[in-house]
Order: sequence, then C-alpha cells, then structure tokens
Amino acid sequence: MRTAEIARRSGYSVQQVRNLERDGVLPAAARTAAGYRSYEEIHLRSALAYRALAAGVGPVEAKKIVRAFHRDPFAEALALLDAAHAGLDAERADLREARKAVRVISREPIGDVRGSDSMGVSELASALGLRPSTLRHWDAERLVVPGRDQRGTRRYTPSQVRDARIVHQLRLAGYRVEPLRALMPELRRSRRLEDVASALAVRDAAITARSRALFDATATLSLIA
Repeated sequence: MRTAEIARRSGYSVQQVRNLERDGVLPAAARTAAGYRSYEEIHLRSALAYRALAAGVGPVEAKKIVRAFHRDPFAEALALLDAAHAGLDAERADLREARKAVRVISREPIGDVRGSDSMGVSELASALGLRPSTLRHWDAERLVVPGRDQRGTRRYTPSQVRDARIVHQLRLAGYRVEPLRALMPELRRSRRLEDVASALAVRDAAITARSRALFDATATLSLIA
C-alpha cells in the first residue's frame, strides 16, 4: 500500500502517517525502486491500534504501547497494556466512591449554624487530607468560597465544609476544575443531587468510551504481536 491508502484507511493525513512512522508507531516502510514508501498490513493495523489507544489513554501513552509491541519483549508490551486497563479500572472505582460520597454528603442535614461550628483552612485541609494550598486554590477558582472573620482569615461554615467535601470527591473521580466551576454555584443554589449525578454520569460515559477504545485497540494489537 502507498502512504495515501494507509492514510485513507486509518483516518489520518498523509503527513500524520509519515510522522507515525518517524515516531516508531509504524515499522519502517520498505521503499520501491523509485523511492516511494511501500506499506503492508502491519502498518495499517499499527495505525489503527494507535488511533484507538490514543482515544483510550492519550497519544503519549499510546505511542509508548504500540512501539513496545514492535520493539520490546512481548511481556513488557503486555505490562503496558495491563497498566492502561488498570488505570481505567481505578478511575471507575473512584467514580463509584464519588457517587456514594456525594449522595451521603448532599443529604446531611445542617441545623443551626453557630460561629463556633466553622473551620479554618488548616482544620478543613487536615480533615479532608488535603494541603491548605488546595483549599486556597478552590477559593480562587470560586469552587468553595469561605467567609472571612474580622481579621480576614478564611472560615468555612458547615455548608461550605460540605461543598468542599463534594468538590474533593468529584476531583478524586477525575472531574476537572473548569466544569466544577460551573456546577458548584448551581449546586449551592438548588442543593439538587441530580446536578451532581448528571455531572458524574458524563464522567462515566467518558470512561466507558475510553474503555471501549482500549478494548478495540487490544483486539488490533493482537494482530501485530
């Protein structure tokens, strides 16, 4: 096959195919007498495996895995693939825990709030197992905004502590700061568990899509091993 055919069948441009060969994702192509690249089925399968892996674990790790199947002992290549599957499994476990925790946290009743019930940055950070700088970052990003005492020191009310716990669980589940910035004000206004559940459902769908991509990549890699 010529470069253009590999590009067409793999969904890449001609230049991207050349780049993948340069990066070792595709084995070095043979050359015709006229100097044109001549590709075989293994090159197409390598390109397809990389495409699926990139969707599952990102382009950097995808290149590492496909190169390993071409160059490294089989056991080492399989170990990289195992690690990719384990990473997704860990993300799923974090998501399950986040769902449980957010459901419990969101339903915690808050009765009369007294000034003595509030917590400082260090106290809350210690309770959550975070660095104080993380809470300050969440404040700057408007995720969890505490009040201030007369000296200007941050103080977290029970409801703000609950917000911090929710953000902590969502961050553990892999939720990025930017979507959380949009979600938390809505949650504070409505206190609707459905808002958080919807956000976690989006995350779940993304993990499932990446898992499917990794599944497809594994099947294709089996043909080049």
